Order: sequence, then structure tokens, then C-alpha cells
Amino acid sequence: MAWHASELTLFPSLTWDDVAPTASAPIRSALDRVLQQQDGACLSDEERRALAYSEGSDLRALLVAADMLRRELVGNIVSYVVNRNMNFTNICFVGCKFCAFSRGPREADSYFHSLEDMGRKAKEAWDLGATEVCIQGGLPRDLAPFYYRDILRAVKNATPRMHIHAFSPMEIVYGVELTGMPLRDYLLMLRDNGLDTLPGTAAEILDDEVRHVLSRNKLSTAQWQEVIRTAHQCGIPSTSTLMYGHMETPDHWVRQLALLRQIQSETGGFTEFVPLGFVHQNTLLFQQGLARTGPTLEEHLKIHALARILLAGSIQNIQVSWVKLNRKLSQLCLQAGANDYGGTLMEENISREAGATAGQYTSPEDFQALILEIGRIPAERNTKYSRMQIKLPVDPAPQEWALDAEFA
Repeated sequence: MAWHASELTLFPSLTWDDVAPTASAPIRSALDRVLQQQDGACLSDEERRALAYSEGSDLRALLVAADMLRRELVGNIVSYVVNRNMNFTNICFVGCKFCAFSRGPREADSYFHSLEDMGRKAKEAWDLGATEVCIQGGLPRDLAPFYYRDILRAVKNATPRMHIHAFSPMEIVYGVELTGMPLRDYLLMLRDNGLDTLPGTAAEILDDEVRHVLSRNKLSTAQWQEVIRTAHQCGIPSTSTLMYGHMETPDHWVRQLALLRQIQSETGGFTEFVPLGFVHQNTLLFQQGLARTGPTLEEHLKIHALARILLAGSIQNIQVSWVKLNRKLSQLCLQAGANDYGGTLMEENISREAGATAGQYTSPEDFQALILEIGRIPAERNTKYSRMQIKLPVDPAPQEWALDAEFA
């Protein structure tokens, strides 16, 4: 039984003792066990699937249990990183149907930033307090073979202490093709020229049947895994991601979370898990009738809570992607098991082009106010979560944020 938004969003005021008696026996048993053992590995395949398909009272129990587990595992701090997003080009030949960012080389609004531009943007970000730049871009034909290396050099020359979080596994595969270098050697070269961490993007859904529809020219599930495992082995940590709300099912969520747990047990290289809601408005995938109209409120909340439960004991940090959510919804996801707000971004383009309306930048002060509103503790972190600084503004102005009309 699906609930109206106004009923479902009451879950943050409830305790496990409130919701456990109303949940079905199998769901209550599964969640009880994870809460006791603090490890999602204790669940059977059938139990993981049941949680992924939960609704009504069972879904409410999942949300409350996930936030209880979050509190026990990582405490009440909600972290964020001050960073700048730098998409060096929007020219791309790949043709992903879920993307509205890419352009052809002759389109009027196509662009390609020079190495000097990238260095200048990094310096601007550093001067504004950023500790990280996130660099990704389209895949233009005839890219200079060592251009990714050259971007790293330009940024490090301009800002030697800036953390560079750059290049999706798709870009890494492209760089390997351009240079002819073995994957490991290519990654080591990038690391030695300034690559600090890798975005675990280009994952979408790690199922080749779905990937063939989303983007038949993109790297395969096996290639994504190979890049990520090799990067971790080279001492380059990465994030992990999943795109939800398009043509996938909860079964895909369960299998992908299980795969991420497996990789983490082998490498220990994931810093966090980031659910990425599909922004449908301007995409070919939606316009061709191949995807639904983005995630429902239930799906937004469920994937964050499910990740907390299934990844417990493996990947401890669950991040909300605020650019794909409105402010109230981002807060609700933090109350459903997540503990990180991601980055300030300063210059977000990809979600905005697809139709997202949350903006291109959230200031540290905005993050602090949003976090304090839900009774949590704001902290600025570095990329690897190895350093945090509590940030308490003098007089945060309380504001009421409404859910988007589609969830009312």
C-alpha cells in the first residue's frame, strides 16, 4: 500500500518502537537483525529483495531503522566538502539517452575549456575556500591522447594543494584507448600527475541489458568494475553510484549494492555511496517513452535507506545528491539513513541541463542551516572523510521548505 506524501514524511518523528509492531514479521525480523549486528551481510537474498520492494508500514520501518543505524554507525554529523565542479567540455560522441548535457562540436552552445582556463578555475575555487575540484566532461572525438594528464598538471600547477577528484571510468577507458597504454599504467600515470580520487560515476545501472538501452556506446559493466578495482589497487580511492528512477527495478538496486559490497570487501577503496536520481525532463530516454518520470518520493527515500541497511559494515558514508533533490527532500533523505551532503559544487551543469531545479551551488552556510534544521551537526570534510571540522553558524535563520508539487 503506497501512502500519500504527507503521511510518509512523518517518519522522522517516529522511533523503532513505534514502527516495529506495525511492520510485517519478515521485514521486522530482517531489520532487527541488521540493527543488532550492524552489518547488512547478515541478510539473505530474499530479505534484501523484500526490503527493496517494501511499501506502507514496511517502508516506514525501513526508513526509521536506517536512520537509527546511521546514528549508531556514523553519529549525528552531516558532512560536506567545499568544491568546484569543472566540466571541461560538453562536446561528446557517446550519445547517452539519459543525458541532456552533451553537445555536438558544431552546436552554438558547445564549449571546450583550455588548460589555462582549468588552472584559472581551480585557483578561483581555492581562493574561495574550496579544497576539491571535481573534473569530468564529455568525450570529444580526436582528443589529444594525454589531455587528461595535461588537465591534472594544469590544475596542480595552479593549486598544488587542491584535491583533484576527476575522470569517470568511461573517461579512463577513453584515455586508455587514446594512448594505447595498459589500464594500470595509465592510472598510475594519472595518479603520479595529480589524480587523487576517482568519481564512481558512469555506473548508472550495472546491468548490461539496461545499459544497452541507456547508452549502447558506453563502457560495459565488466569494464566499469575493472577500472574501479584497478584504481583502488593503484591507491586511487573512488566513490560508488547508482542512478535510479528511470527503467530499472528494485532488483537492480539490490544486485548493484551487493556488487559494491563485494568490490569493497576486495579493495576497501570506496569512500561513499551516492544514489543519483534520474532527472528526466530534457532527456531522450524519457522523450522516447523508455523511462518513467523520474523517481517517486518513496523511491528517493527508499534507496537511501536501503543503501544504509544493505551496505552497513561495508561502505559507511551515504551521500545525498542535492542537485537532483529539492531542499526539503534532501533533508528527508538525510533522515532516512544518509550522512553526507556532497559538495558545494559552485558550477554544476549536468543535472541542470537535464532539468534539475535545485541550482548550481549551495554555500557552506546554506548546508549548515539545512543540517541544523533537522537537529544534526554540520561539518566540513575533506574528500576522503579523513578530516572534519564542525561548523556552527552564529544565528542560522530557520526556514520552512516545502516538497515539490509533484510529491504533495
